[in-house]
Amino acid sequence: MSEPGTHDFRTVSSRLVYSGAILALRLDQVEMPGGRIAEREVIEHHGAVAVTAVDADGNVVLINQYRHPIGRRLLELPAGLLDKPGEDPLDAARRELAEETGLAAHTWSVLVDVSLSPGFTDEALRVYLATDLYETDRPEPELEEADIEIVRMPVSEAVRAALSGEIVNATAVAGVLALSTARTGDLPLRPADAPWPGMPTAFLDRKAAQRDNS
Repeated sequence: MSEPGTHDFRTVSSRLVYSGAILALRLDQVEMPGGRIAEREVIEHHGAVAVTAVDADGNVVLINQYRHPIGRRLLELPAGLLDKPGEDPLDAARRELAEETGLAAHTWSVLVDVSLSPGFTDEALRVYLATDLYETDRPEPELEEADIEIVRMPVSEAVRAALSGEIVNATAVAGVLALSTARTGDLPLRPADAPWPGMPTAFLDRKAAQRDNS
């Protein structure tokens, strides 16, 4: 038995069970400490970006959007998937902010990186802070986005909403609380082009391989 924290969790075999539009499910056989082989279900998912946009009045720009899996609307940050091969995460964040709010920003930085549920998925996202906002062209929204309501909320109120359970979207909670903590502690943020070693690529690579083999 290896010392705690030193075991190499080697994947003995892996089997693809399902591959859809935004995720894939695979079953991995993984070597545990002591030699036992255990099965782990893994959801491969696109990476994602989100934007904590703060206007000149100190309001966070949120969106109220319908989410079908839970059957209700949630207060969220503007966000979207990294589903275009080779797209820079910052460019994707700029695109999503414009598409969902009609806003752009002069100043960008990395606010926080989050692994959303590492017990079963590689899904991760980067939350940017965007300030010095201005209006820009917004493409004609489609599907759920055609119903988006834009909500501006003071940072302190957004924090209270997160702690009271009014804001429950994990990305929004992380972004709002990270912003409040950074400002309260006068903590430095990373530049917008900071490396992101945890950005998931397995599902995008899989889709690209499927296209190449078709």
